[in-house]
Amino acid sequence: MDPQAKLIFTASLILGTTITISSNHWIMAWAGLEINTLAILPLISKSHHPRAIEAATKYFLVQATASTLILFSSMTNAWQTGQWDIAQLTSPTSCLILTTAIAMKLGLAPFHFWFPEVLQGTSLITGLLLSTAMKFPPITLLFMTSQSLNPTLLTILAILSTALGGWMGLNQTQTRKILAFSSISHLGWMAIITIYSPKLALLNFYLYALVTSAVFLILNSINTSKLTTLMTSWTKTPALSAALMLTLLSLAGLPPLTGFLPKWLIIQELTKQEMAPAATIIALLSLLSLFFYLRLAYCATITLPPHTTNHMKQWHTNKPTNISIAILATLSATLLPISPMILTIV
Repeated sequence: MDPQAKLIFTASLILGTTITISSNHWIMAWAGLEINTLAILPLISKSHHPRAIEAATKYFLVQATASTLILFSSMTNAWQTGQWDIAQLTSPTSCLILTTAIAMKLGLAPFHFWFPEVLQGTSLITGLLLSTAMKFPPITLLFMTSQSLNPTLLTILAILSTALGGWMGLNQTQTRKILAFSSISHLGWMAIITIYSPKLALLNFYLYALVTSAVFLILNSINTSKLTTLMTSWTKTPALSAALMLTLLSLAGLPPLTGFLPKWLIIQELTKQEMAPAATIIALLSLLSLFFYLRLAYCATITLPPHTTNHMKQWHTNKPTNISIAILATLSATLLPISPMILTIV
């Protein structure tokens, strides 16, 4: 892609995100979401492969439908209450339509079917944008309207997302699809706590973005998109394979790594809100995700694949490692000891 075009699309992504997260008016928030959608489409389809074009088309149709529902929800609320302010969402019908629209934009179950297919059709760097930066504007809208939404509906969506994200990721062999179902599962943790503690949900999103960025960048650096090629990565980049194992275990939420912090705090907050059954269910469902994280970590650190591979083995390369990978991987594994300081900042 031409550097000038890539600069324009990247600037448009930043502009659309900034407009959405800083607006109080529904029309401005909708406009920011539309700018975001139009800016990411050329980045998804830049390889001109039929799968990439299909992914871009699916992404456009889903996001356009969700944006239409957001606009319809805000117009219904304005018609009934005379308010266009995002925080003044009081109509029950508008709240239900908005919850559906944000679930579609984020990929919450049962509106999740588009996300793994779109992620599979893109490059790893564009997949990183779709999993982190593109989720930030709709999550911001979810935070701003959290006090108006139905807690029972959000809890059901959250438990369903955690269950399906873990269950459907079990039999995958493509790393991008595994990370897509991982994202769906993590969104369930954010959705269930949003109403009770928006700051905690935001902390969860920040730490998820940090850890998943490290995973995507490491996979991009070792040029791995399938488990079969991941099994032979140890011979090429042993240091990156070890870092990938740690970041995957952090993404799974195992102590004493960074990913344990948000799950620990969310379970604690749900227990305080007298939602111990929901906390127990979502904690048990996260064991499904833990299984495929452990399988990925095992494949990343295995020194000899258990079966014959059909591609040529790679040896050490002289490709320089990006310093950002080292920083992100270190933070992904070591932030838990300074969690009291993080909590005071949040």
